[in-house]
Parts: sequence; C-alpha cells; structure tokens
Amino acid sequence: MGGPSSEREVSLSSGRECAIALRGEGFDVIEVDAGQDLPEQLRASAPDVVFNALHGRWGEDGCVQGLLEWLRLPYTHSGVLASALAMDKQRSKEAYRAAGLPVVESRLASKAEVSARHVIAPPYVVKPNNEGSSVGIHIVHEAANTPPLLGAEMPEIVMVESYAPGRELTTTVMGDRALTVTDILTDGWYDYHAKYAQGGSRHVVPADLPAEVFEACLDFALRAHDALGCRGVSRTDFRWDDSRGLDGLILLETNTQPGMTPTSLAPEQAAQCGISFGQLCRWLVEDASCDR
Repeated sequence: MGGPSSEREVSLSSGRECAIALRGEGFDVIEVDAGQDLPEQLRASAPDVVFNALHGRWGEDGCVQGLLEWLRLPYTHSGVLASALAMDKQRSKEAYRAAGLPVVESRLASKAEVSARHVIAPPYVVKPNNEGSSVGIHIVHEAANTPPLLGAEMPEIVMVESYAPGRELTTTVMGDRALTVTDILTDGWYDYHAKYAQGGSRHVVPADLPAEVFEACLDFALRAHDALGCRGVSRTDFRWDDSRGLDGLILLETNTQPGMTPTSLAPEQAAQCGISFGQLCRWLVEDASCDR
C-alpha cells in the first residue's frame, strides 16, 4: 500500500481497511508501504500472497506486477499486461473499440499544443493518459473561448476526449461476474474530493435505470474486463445521457485496482450482492496467483 503515486493517501486508506478485514478473516498480515526498498521488504517477509492495494502509477500500471512476477510471489488483481493496458487510457480505448464497446472520440496531444489551441471542438476533457482517481482533470466547456491553461503537474503528453454528458454510472466485475450498477450523484464533477471524502458523493445502488441500460452496463463492464485481460476485481465507469436511451451510454475507463476505502464503490456493490468486505478481501487472496 502507499507507494509514490499521486494516489498515495487513498492507497494507504485502502491498505489499512484491507489489512483489518483480512485479519478478521484469520490471515496473518504485514503492512508494507511500498518504497524503493520494496524488493528487499518482500524478500524479507516472504509472503504466501501479496495483496496489492496500490493505486495509480507503479502500483496499477504493470510495474509492481512485473516485480512480483520476477520474485514469483502470487498477487491479487490484474497482471502485467492488463494493468499496463488499462492504465494507458488511449490504448485501452482502442481495445474497447476492437471489442465493439462505445467510447468517445479522443487523441493524444502535447501539453503545449493543448494550451495553445482547441485540438478538438469543445466541450472536451483533458486528462493525463496514465493516472486515475480523477487526478489532473480539466473540463473545457462548450462556450470556452480559450484553451485550458495546463499546470506544471500535468505530463507533457495528455489525452483530449470529447465530453460525454449525463449521469455517472459504474459496475464492478468480480472474476467472471458483473455485480451491479451504481448511480453516482454529486453536486458537480465526480472529482478526487467527491470520490474519497465522506459525503463527497451519494451512491444509489442498485441504480434506478431502464432495464436495457442496467443490463448493458453489466454486459459492457464484463466485456471490458475480458478485452483488457483483467483478473480478480475491476470496475468500469460509464456516462449515460438519459435523453438518448441506450445510445447515450458511453464507456469511460476500467480501474484494475478499484478503491477499497469506506466510501469506495466496489465493496459497496459487493455488499449489495451479499458479499461482506471481509469475504471480498478473502476472495481476492484466494484468487491470487503468478502468471496473471
């Protein structure tokens, strides 16, 4: 847990919650804050299984998965390729398109180009190509006369995608099963604060949706999980423009390391399906392996 990414604090929270739950399930747990000495810490502790509660770069993009494969330590969640593919938003969109899943127009562009002119017609969204948790999101509205001013925290290459209006929906996949659909209600954009602060958003689970849209979310999430080659638990996010019916459902991205905090969506969906937080964590441990 922890690690050096921009999502460090969320990962520490996830890790603490999972450690408590796993101890409650009878496991011996060592909490490791992933730093430069991670290989040495792993060799010293010689765990039977590594529960990966890292979020963001290095922990979610195939890097730590490669290390665990090298050390031949069984681990939870997705493997090297699926993790790297899901974290790269542009390449994951290409995988979705190949699987016939609905996505918006997008392209990669330099930070200088995006700051100088509208690279696609507004409204659009600018985001890092390989971060999660709504880190570094810029929304350019339809009436914007000038392009966004991107700060130093943004990478040199960013993704620009057409803005998808509508409701924020999400579906968790656990193994080969799509659990349910959550409708995420916020006062504005579902940003970092809305995701992780107490009261930052309200979750309606199961979502009150037309049956065909609800079933499509389940179907699309499972197909996205499979298209990327995910393992364990993943969570796929959607926007739904309810004025367009099923045609208004757009797949945004898949998270291979969904948050495991008290306000997180995946544990909430599991609970809705009768799976306790401890049972979810136990299932992830029992599902762990190498060669994922």
